[in-house]
Amino acid sequence: MAAEAHFIETIIGVGILLFAAKLMAELFLRLKLPIVLGELLAGMIVGPFALGGFFVVDGKQLLVINDEIKILGEMGAVVILFMAGLEMTPKEFLKGGKASFTVGTLGVVVPFFAGLAIFQIFGFEALESMLIATALTATSIAISIQVLSEFGKIKTPEARLIIGAAVVDDILAIAVLSVVSSIAGSEGGLDSIDITEITITILKVLGFFAIMLIVAVVVIPKVITPRLWKAKGSVEGIATASFFGAAALAGSIGLSPIVGAFAVGMALSTTKVFEKIENYIGKIGLIFAPLFFAIIGAQVDLRAVDLNVLMLSGIIIVVAIVTKLFGCGLPAMLFLKNKSQGMRVGIGMISRGEVGLIVAGVGVTEAILTSEVYSTIVIMVAVTTIITPIWLKMEYRKEQRQGRETSGISTKPSPG
Repeated sequence: MAAEAHFIETIIGVGILLFAAKLMAELFLRLKLPIVLGELLAGMIVGPFALGGFFVVDGKQLLVINDEIKILGEMGAVVILFMAGLEMTPKEFLKGGKASFTVGTLGVVVPFFAGLAIFQIFGFEALESMLIATALTATSIAISIQVLSEFGKIKTPEARLIIGAAVVDDILAIAVLSVVSSIAGSEGGLDSIDITEITITILKVLGFFAIMLIVAVVVIPKVITPRLWKAKGSVEGIATASFFGAAALAGSIGLSPIVGAFAVGMALSTTKVFEKIENYIGKIGLIFAPLFFAIIGAQVDLRAVDLNVLMLSGIIIVVAIVTKLFGCGLPAMLFLKNKSQGMRVGIGMISRGEVGLIVAGVGVTEAILTSEVYSTIVIMVAVTTIITPIWLKMEYRKEQRQGRETSGISTKPSPG
């Protein structure tokens, strides 16, 4: 009976979040605002820390973000990253390798060391500063991809660079998280730091991704082919099993699961089944993507906010924005040889996500972060996630306006 009640709790939660997300998506479409932002705000509004907390049935909240709902959200991120992988061939990924690697690496290095220095200046202990700095590193690639898809800009040079750099960024951020988590969990704390061990951990993570990518590109196209799978739905089913399997494998070896899904998406981008899979996964994404963003929004708890938290949040948010603009935007301008496109790369990399929340969770569990610092990291993740789609849309609107003005000038008849 208890299991049945838990199941009902989960499906009620999914129903409310999905309905609210699509309702806000419609509203934001009419207001000409990014749909993904509407879906995020929908979660914040109906979540258990806002309106959801007021609807009580039999002494229980109607909407509870339980573990099953969180898992569905993570599955949504896996689906979104598989869709992103389909948009980029392995050749394109390798072609932009130098640019992606440089932008992605600086997108981790600059926020980490800037955060570490700034928060130690503000009087935080070294390990606490290190955890806050780690939360500043990883870009939430799912947010950026959804925004670029919504604007029809997924094929542009800056979008390619954002996706490639965000994957590198995510891999390196996971490596940093692995190192910092092991330091936080060890009895010696900072005294237990071993540079050789740290280097091996980072190289191990990069090596695992490289092997996974090569295996996916070589094996997946041979497995998922119409020659082998003739029954209706077989190709789609095997493709789904493959990207979830790769995500699970990535997660089990310490990588982010989304990296595995991305690798399989890239492997399928040049195959004969590409159109069939793209059409199918697009329909799956219509459910999983809004659910993912609504679940992220629903986990934002603003009840613990006071003046101290707001001031600290303001500092973390400024550091989060500035370090990505400098760390990613400036090198992107050099590689793309275009100031506007480079700026968009910097903006597209601002939104933080799951890694930031994981770091906050690790810090609280190990009693290194106070509840105030935990709240500020959650607020930083929420604010950067909200800022990114608005800012990107403004940039693309500006580009459209300038394009219209330029074409208006060029088509104007010359006097006399």
